[in-house]
Amino acid sequence: MEERIKKIDTVKKCEIFAQNAKAKGREDLAKQAIERSLQIRAEEHGANMPAEIEALQAVYAYEEVLSAKNGKRTRASRTWPMIERHGIIGAVERTVNRPRESKAYHALVEMGLEGYAFEAVIIRHQTVFSQETVEISKQRLSDWTMAAVAGLED
Repeated sequence: MEERIKKIDTVKKCEIFAQNAKAKGREDLAKQAIERSLQIRAEEHGANMPAEIEALQAVYAYEEVLSAKNGKRTRASRTWPMIERHGIIGAVERTVNRPRESKAYHALVEMGLEGYAFEAVIIRHQTVFSQETVEISKQRLSDWTMAAVAGLED
C-alpha cells in the first residue's frame, strides 16, 4: 500500500481518494484506498485479534460490493445481527458452514477483493476456527480456483 494511502485516517477521506483515483484511471490506487477504509472500519469496531480484524474487514468489503451494486451505501443486513448474537468468529463459522456457499466470493472477485472472502480469512487463521470450517474453506477455495482456471481455458 502506498505510504500516502496508509496515512489516510478516515473512511470519508478514503472514499474521496478512491473516487479521485478512479477518475484519473488509477484503479490500483482506488483499490488501495478502499482497502484502507476497510482497515479503518475494522479498527473502529474494536476487534482485538488479527482473525477478528480480518473477518470484520471481510464484512466491510462485502458491504463495498453491495454498495457498488446498489449505487448507494448498503449494509450487510443479515450478517450484523449474526455478529451481535454469535460474535464475529462465530458468525464467520456459521456462514461458511452453511450447505450453500455465499454469493459474496464471486462479487468480491469482480472488485478485486477476493482476499476478503470469509474462506480466505479462515485459511489465514486456521487455529481460530473449527477443523470442519477450515476443511470447507479449503475445498471452496480449491473449487473456485479450478472453476476460474477452467473458465480461462474455454
